[in-house]
Amino acid sequence: MALLSKNKIKYIRSLELKKHRKEENVFIAEGPKLVNDLLGHFKCKTILCTQQWFQKHPNVQADEILAVTEDELSRSSLLKTPQSVLAIFEQPRRNVDSSVLKKSLCLALDDIQDPGNLGTIIRVADWFGIEHIFCSLGTVDVYNPKTVQATMGALARVQVHYISLSQLIASAENVPVYGTFLDGENMYNEKLTQNGLIVMGNEGNGIGEEIERLINRKLYIPNYPPTRETSESLNVAVATSIVCAEFRRQASLR
Repeated sequence: MALLSKNKIKYIRSLELKKHRKEENVFIAEGPKLVNDLLGHFKCKTILCTQQWFQKHPNVQADEILAVTEDELSRSSLLKTPQSVLAIFEQPRRNVDSSVLKKSLCLALDDIQDPGNLGTIIRVADWFGIEHIFCSLGTVDVYNPKTVQATMGALARVQVHYISLSQLIASAENVPVYGTFLDGENMYNEKLTQNGLIVMGNEGNGIGEEIERLINRKLYIPNYPPTRETSESLNVAVATSIVCAEFRRQASLR
């Protein structure tokens, strides 16, 4: 096990910025549960860990393992409260295959901006067995440390792709494309398919006009009771949870 240098601390902290993550093709994960969930799914470049953590994981595989004190970990960590281990993983290179839309249910995110929302949506997708999320090029970076932390390890099982959503939808002929709108059909009265694409929109502006024109099945999440004055809208991660739950509920009844 090597020792931690000041240059290594500087390098680790630089990965908070997308520019440096992209240059190095890596991302950071922190905490025992998250790191353990991601090990084996992503190539691990570096691990910073306390002696206590290493004693519990003596066979951990990484290009570089650095033994650190709690103070050194604190100076390297991007968290307010460091948790015994920090890992740097290699970003995977994946091919985008629109054919999965014909075989399974997928999510598309149109310019989601909040890292926590994206991480929660990935976690929701994992819970409901959705293995592919297609993000617009304007969506926040999935490898933002806040996003990675919010996934709670779901990133190991959900593939996230960045692509022009209009091109993706155009390449997927005869595929149901769903979106949520205030003028959509009550989703509880609609027969939902087991394959296709569910598009969720930006936190403030919803689904953009260009993508809206390509959506062939508009849904509405009804409030209860219908006549009661209520909030203007739902948080996008909450809305995603509700929609995915109804798709899977209907699928379980078939």
